[in-house]
Amino acid sequence: MKIDTTRESVAIIPCKNLKQIENALTKSADLIIQQAMESGEFDNLPGKGKPIDLAAYFDTPEEIRIAYALLKDADILPEEAALLKDIARLKTELDSCTDEGKRNKLRKAIEHCRMKYNLRMERRKSR
Repeated sequence: MKIDTTRESVAIIPCKNLKQIENALTKSADLIIQQAMESGEFDNLPGKGKPIDLAAYFDTPEEIRIAYALLKDADILPEEAALLKDIARLKTELDSCTDEGKRNKLRKAIEHCRMKYNLRMERRKSR
């Protein structure tokens, strides 16, 4: 993405306190986002127009969501998060499956992942 940094588009604001710095950064970020939108930078993003699936987020206990988000940003996936991801993937597969034998296997796999997840969470609580 090319950012327009001409004198007309970027204001240099002298800041005396933290609130002024925060406001200046917000204005700069807003300007960069606006320029990107106008130039079509966001037009071809993956998943455009599709709802965001937040099931895994809300399936994760509230007290560990932030830690998991930080680990995810660092490309580190804890076992509990991997299990939740597997459960969501298996549920999606189950929803589209028509073969009853395979559906039963998928249900068992989901239950197995849930059991492993619950055991991990119980161990975490007892620490």
